Amino acid sequence: MAVTENTLILETTQGPVTIEMRPDLAPNHVARIKELVREGFYDGIVFHRVIEGFMAQTGCPHGTGTGGSGKKLKAEFNKEPHVRGTASMARAANPDSADSQFFICFDDARFLDRQYTVWGAVTEGMENVDKIKRGEPVQDPDKIVKARMAIDDAA
Repeated sequence: MAVTENTLILETTQGPVTIEMRPDLAPNHVARIKELVREGFYDGIVFHRVIEGFMAQTGCPHGTGTGGSGKKLKAEFNKEPHVRGTASMARAANPDSADSQFFICFDDARFLDRQYTVWGAVTEGMENVDKIKRGEPVQDPDKIVKARMAIDDAA
């Protein structure tokens, strides 16, 4: 897989996970995630909600699913399906409530299609996503040790 300015690398406690972000699908979400990555927002954040056969969710600074960065994003729902490796935004009941929390699908979750903003897909390291500890909440959760852009186009 070619590394681009949209390649996000999550160094997790289970190993590296590479996500190719898709600004063609969700330009505002990708731009905001890049901002948060550059600020170090995701560094040390846990996978707080991990459901077997469904998804691993992260991005809450409180580690509980109750927080975010404080900047809500307008939904950018698209036709991309929620399948194994999809990276998509978590949100509350309001479609325009996505912030910093996102999830990675373990398996097909097509019932989420066009209701959550897909912004990327895992291209390497899905075996490491598969190793993330399960739970709601997770006991002794895995975390993102460091999130970084493979090529930092802001430099």
